[in-house]
Amino acid sequence: MNAHSPIRPSDRRPLRLALASPRGFCAGVDRAIQIVERTIEKFGAPVYVRHEIVHNRHVVDRLKALGAVFIEELEQAPDDRPVVFSAHGVPKSVPAEAKAREMIYLDATCPLVSKVHVEAQKHFDAGREIVLIGHAGHPEVVGTMGQLPEGTVTLIEDIEDARAWVPKDPSNVAFLTQTTLSVDDTAEMVATLKERFPGIAAPHKEDICYATTNRQDAVKLLAQASELVLVVGSRNSSNSVRLKEVAKRAGARDAQLIDDASGLDWAWFEGVETVGLTAGASAPEDLVQGVIDAMATRFDIIVEELVEARETVTFKLPRLLTT
Repeated sequence: MNAHSPIRPSDRRPLRLALASPRGFCAGVDRAIQIVERTIEKFGAPVYVRHEIVHNRHVVDRLKALGAVFIEELEQAPDDRPVVFSAHGVPKSVPAEAKAREMIYLDATCPLVSKVHVEAQKHFDAGREIVLIGHAGHPEVVGTMGQLPEGTVTLIEDIEDARAWVPKDPSNVAFLTQTTLSVDDTAEMVATLKERFPGIAAPHKEDICYATTNRQDAVKLLAQASELVLVVGSRNSSNSVRLKEVAKRAGARDAQLIDDASGLDWAWFEGVETVGLTAGASAPEDLVQGVIDAMATRFDIIVEELVEARETVTFKLPRLLTT
């Protein structure tokens, strides 16, 4: 019998599966995907999408099959076809260019990312020096920094950066954060900034989004209950990568990030009695089910859902798609 053959029911050992709740799609991702689907329905194919609409290969491939064409820069799109901006947000120059070219464009930026953009503008208008806690090169960070003139936002990536930053006027500073960061890592950086600059202007409400926080809290529960934690998500998905990191830090003996069931390595399961399973905010639920189905071919699975929170958030679609 090879490593990928199903195991006969009589030979399967019991395996407890702790399933995180919430997991998978958040409201911002769900809205962004719907925007691409509805734009194709309304205007026909092709519809151009600037950057991956969300960071998940399966989602992107499915939308490509429907007629979405993914591009990195607006110049790659013709003037006469609709273009959608990804959920991560874009610099101000992008919609300005689309307007100048008289393009039909739809902004699928997550409303919680747009909130950070509004905060950035308010701090800038108030004359504050701004630091953004985030990961260099991530499209959300590029989009947020691109809301303001170049050089007016300083990026802080780790605790050393938070200790080293020297503003021109320490009494007039503000901070923002990327929405998909590790809650614990960010808290440490924020505490350092507040200690160094007691008057620093903070977001009215936490910039790290509810979905990121809920999924990280849920994965901490998994880590306490499981020896192995599996995170379904793509490697370029910031929130998925953070889930793996949080699981290991919270006490899981092992944590693995997989695109789908094909990424499973049965050697990980040796000596494991309980597996925790979750998914990043851009991973579809059918991928989670695929992992469960694959495990069921080898183990006698007992599923238990660990509920950290119930999510009821929804975001409206752009008016162009609802009229």
